[in-house]
Amino acid sequence: MIKYHMDDLSSHKGISSLMLPDIRLAVISIAFFTFAGRALAVVLAFQIYRITHSPLALGWLGLVEAIPAVATASFGGYVADHFSRQAILKIARSVSFICSLILLLLSIGDPRSSIAWLYLMIFILGIARGFADPATTGFEAQVVPKHLTVNAASWFGSTWILASIFGPGAIGFIFAEWGAPGSYGTIAACFLISLVFFLLIPPKQQVMPEVRENVLKSIRTGWRALLKIQPLFASMILDLFAVFFGGAVILLPVYAIDILKVGVRGLGLLNAAASLGALVTMLSATSHPPIKNAGRNLLWAVAGFGVSILVFAFSTDFWLSFLALFLSGLFDGLSMIVRRSIMRLLSPDHLRGRIAAAGSIFICASNELGAFESGMLASLIGTVPCVAAGGVVTLLVVGMTAALSDQLRKLKF
Repeated sequence: MIKYHMDDLSSHKGISSLMLPDIRLAVISIAFFTFAGRALAVVLAFQIYRITHSPLALGWLGLVEAIPAVATASFGGYVADHFSRQAILKIARSVSFICSLILLLLSIGDPRSSIAWLYLMIFILGIARGFADPATTGFEAQVVPKHLTVNAASWFGSTWILASIFGPGAIGFIFAEWGAPGSYGTIAACFLISLVFFLLIPPKQQVMPEVRENVLKSIRTGWRALLKIQPLFASMILDLFAVFFGGAVILLPVYAIDILKVGVRGLGLLNAAASLGALVTMLSATSHPPIKNAGRNLLWAVAGFGVSILVFAFSTDFWLSFLALFLSGLFDGLSMIVRRSIMRLLSPDHLRGRIAAAGSIFICASNELGAFESGMLASLIGTVPCVAAGGVVTLLVVGMTAALSDQLRKLKF
């Protein structure tokens, strides 16, 4: 049986990590950044679907962000391990703020004439994400003492989820009352506040390679390290295929407008439902970390996610749909905290950025490329069959992973 022994990982519970000022600043920055980012996704998706009434146009949202994010992720991991992660994140968050200001200006004119600009802003944000994701993973390790890893991961995750609830939920009502300009103005303000709190974090010491490697060689080193850590690699593969086929978020505008007929307010609530479920799991994990039987918990969580997506696919009642998405978030939250802890605890410190970069490729492929797959398939066979097929495939992926990955199935901390 695979069991990794870590010293005192779970002895610090509750708010222990929040007692450190730098972690508090990081948490506040994450809260406003996530609020803005999740709200932005809702507004863009609603605007594009309202103009085009095309599921495929929604799928293009994912693809336009995925291409630069995937293309730059490996190089972003190299940069994160060889240059200041703190400086990288300052630049990336500044880019998000500037893009939101441009979207605010564009929203004042005719929205039909600005669709190309909307996609361009998404493309630029995808580039920023390709550098920010690996830098974020590495920087969190610089801010958080190792003995607080699990507790801090729970708080970072809980903050992300809480902001993911309020961002989509609030922006639906803001959009209904003040339209696109009011929505983008709110988003820009939140990006700015996030940047300010991040700038308040003092400079952190970072372990740099003694010899700066060739870029391609360095990237290969990160991938080789990831492939050798079988439980970590298997958990990424599981998440990749489960979310790639089982994700339904990009099609929520179709459900909100055409199937459930609840408009932009309902769309915001549906986007918040999954995050609300994940928050319940995250808050529970701050006191009861679900990593004792990490592999088993991860497999059951992804299976539960697949069943929830199946229920959502066929629902024509708003509150049943809300409940199904809530449960999908509950299971996804458990999966997230386990995978995040596996990443933190099994990655060598000097390779964190490059391994995180490889991981971000999996995340981009599962989320953004999965969104394109969903939009394209929905345009061919219909929205409901597309989402239902995704739930079935997710369950098949869990069964195959459990059968093929003995180390992940038996992973314990």
